[in-house]
Amino acid sequence: MRRLWLWAPLAGFVIFFGVVAFGLIKPDDRDIRSQMIGQPVPVFDLPAGAPGRTAFTDSDLKGGRPRLLNIFASWCVPCIAEAPVLMELKRRGVAIDAIAIRDRPEDVAAFLARNGDPYDRIGSDTASRVQLAIGSSGVPETFVIDGKGVIRHQHIGDIRAEDIPEILAELEKVK
Repeated sequence: MRRLWLWAPLAGFVIFFGVVAFGLIKPDDRDIRSQMIGQPVPVFDLPAGAPGRTAFTDSDLKGGRPRLLNIFASWCVPCIAEAPVLMELKRRGVAIDAIAIRDRPEDVAAFLARNGDPYDRIGSDTASRVQLAIGSSGVPETFVIDGKGVIRHQHIGDIRAEDIPEILAELEKVK
C-alpha cells in the first residue's frame, strides 16, 4: 500500500499535465477575432511591398469602393493555397489590396510571379505593426473594408473556393 502512495504525486502530475495539454491542443475557439470590426482602419503609411509598386496608405482604402485587404507573406504555405481563389475574386471584379508581413520585396515579387498577382496595391509591414493594429493574428487573413475605410468583416485563414459566396455577400453588404 505504501508503494502506491509513493506514485500518487507522479500520477497527479501526469493527470494535471494531460488536462493542460488537451486544453492547449484543442481549445474551444481557435479564432482570435479582431476588435477593430466596425472601426476605421488604423492610420498607416507603408513602403511598396514589391519592386515596381507604389507605397500603400490607409487613405488608399477610403476611395468609396469596398475592398478586400489581404494580410499575407511569401513564406506562408496557406497563402499559396489561397492565391488561386484570390485570382478568381479579382476575375469577378473584386478590388484587393495586400499587406506583406515580415517579408522582403524580392521574395514578394517571386511569390507573385509563381502564384499570380490579384493585388492593386501591396504594402510592406516588416515589423507587423499595421498587422497588429488592424487586429490580425496571423497569415493569411482578409478583411472587408467599406468605401469609407471602415473594417466590416474578418476572414481568418486562407480563403477557399467554398468561401467565395460569403466574401461576395460581405462585399455586397457594404456597398
